[in-house]
Amino acid sequence: MAEPLFRRLALLGIGLIGSSVARIAMERRDIAAEVVANARSQATLDRVLHLGIADRVELDPAKAVAGADCVMLCAPVGAYAALAEAISPHLAPGAIITDVGSTKVSVIRDVGPLVPAGVHFVPGHPLAGTEYSGPDAGFTTLFQNRWCLLTPPPGTDAEAVAKVRALWERCGAMVDQMDPAHHDRVLAIVSHLPHLLAFTICGTADDLEGESRKEVLQFAATGFRDFTRIAASDPVMWRDIFLNNREALLEMLARFTEDAQAMARAVRWGDAAYIEDKIHRGRRIRKSLIELKQA
Repeated sequence: MAEPLFRRLALLGIGLIGSSVARIAMERRDIAAEVVANARSQATLDRVLHLGIADRVELDPAKAVAGADCVMLCAPVGAYAALAEAISPHLAPGAIITDVGSTKVSVIRDVGPLVPAGVHFVPGHPLAGTEYSGPDAGFTTLFQNRWCLLTPPPGTDAEAVAKVRALWERCGAMVDQMDPAHHDRVLAIVSHLPHLLAFTICGTADDLEGESRKEVLQFAATGFRDFTRIAASDPVMWRDIFLNNREALLEMLARFTEDAQAMARAVRWGDAAYIEDKIHRGRRIRKSLIELKQA
């Protein structure tokens, strides 16, 4: 077996992503010699110990990162600034701090200034997930053949970037690098906007009166069921994503709104060619995803 990449990996947050990384690290043992988990409640940490997905648990994030040569922020991105402030004085010289957040400009804004000299900061984002959360939600194959995007600021130590890349590769992911602002625009259309639409559609259904609402739930077709799966995602995490990628999300929402209005006009005036073209383009997108094994 290969030597562990890190002596001690500290996971701050142990939901779907954090607990999946923990499970993989505990199973493989070539990622970290010791896995330490931190969460906001002792009940969650007790569950982590019961599941056996960490060597040690700490309620205090400062204690969790003490002596760690890799610290991974796995909490909602809105909590990052407070977490970074709490752990900054306790980070070991030469340690790497990374994260799994779905927004990257805000992470660099909130965490970057608090990273001490001699500590390496390599932001990352694994493009994998389900609608479930908590330490029971994780599983060891979550990242298999999924992308993880790294967005290191200019001047980041190349060896630190390579070690974070190796961590994700050992988790089963494909890894690439991307400019943080470009990452946020891409994720606004492929992830953040679809979630916003799902939450909104389900809210519209929930606002229907009496019998209509009952029938929507009783006779829900595949399309609506797919929206409800997305809309079941963690509300705190998605609140923080929307607010921390505000500009890119609003830009993509405006573009979508224009396209939706154009489709509405086509439906109103019976423009069959326009409608059919949109459907064909949707089918091409789906076919491309299947060919890329990302469906």
